[in-house]
Amino acid sequence: MDIRNIAIIAHVDHGKTTLVDQLLRQSGTFRENEQVAERVLDRNDLERERGITILAKNTAVLYKGTRINILDTPGHADFGGEVERIMRLVDGVLLVVDAYEGCMPQTRFVLKKALEQQLVPIVVVNKIDREFARPTEVVDEVIDLLIELGATEEQLDFPVVYTSALRGTSSLDPERQDGDMTALFETIIDHIPAPVDNREEPLQFQVALLDYNEYVGRIGIGRVFRGAMKTG
Repeated sequence: MDIRNIAIIAHVDHGKTTLVDQLLRQSGTFRENEQVAERVLDRNDLERERGITILAKNTAVLYKGTRINILDTPGHADFGGEVERIMRLVDGVLLVVDAYEGCMPQTRFVLKKALEQQLVPIVVVNKIDREFARPTEVVDEVIDLLIELGATEEQLDFPVVYTSALRGTSSLDPERQDGDMTALFETIIDHIPAPVDNREEPLQFQVALLDYNEYVGRIGIGRVFRGAMKTG
């Protein structure tokens, strides 16, 4: 199966968790008659209460035969350790920036961590339908910030997708919106590199998250860097 591993990072309240909710909905992860709780990745009670993401979460969507593994990371400076750790497990990032507020201090922090890992960015200008949105200026701000942080030529050649996560729409054109998230799905497939296929080598597996399920007990979540694992 074709795979993409991405992290979604942003300043607090720029809409990244809502964006992931839409990707889950539109990929068919949930049945049409299944009730989907808002803020799918904010499972922690404190996160739901405060409306921010504190701990890194993982989920996956299947789009046209490609499995897209998504790591939703904190957008709040107090939980920066989570951001740094998760950057080692992905091959690219979605940098979500508010179409009106633009680059914020926390955007700088998470972007620096991604660039240090030589990750390929996709810039998602979210809340494009917001009053006084200024998408062109916001993209220019991202470019300036990338240059300031020492991005490579490859990293500077990033694609931009304009979205309204609240409405579930996206486009490559800031002047219009398509009716779904197809533009974002396709950009992820086209621009994020697939993992290197080294299944024949000795196993190397890095655990990044620990979870607990009442049925199966403790669960280790991470990435297989080489080799292969199977149930048995």
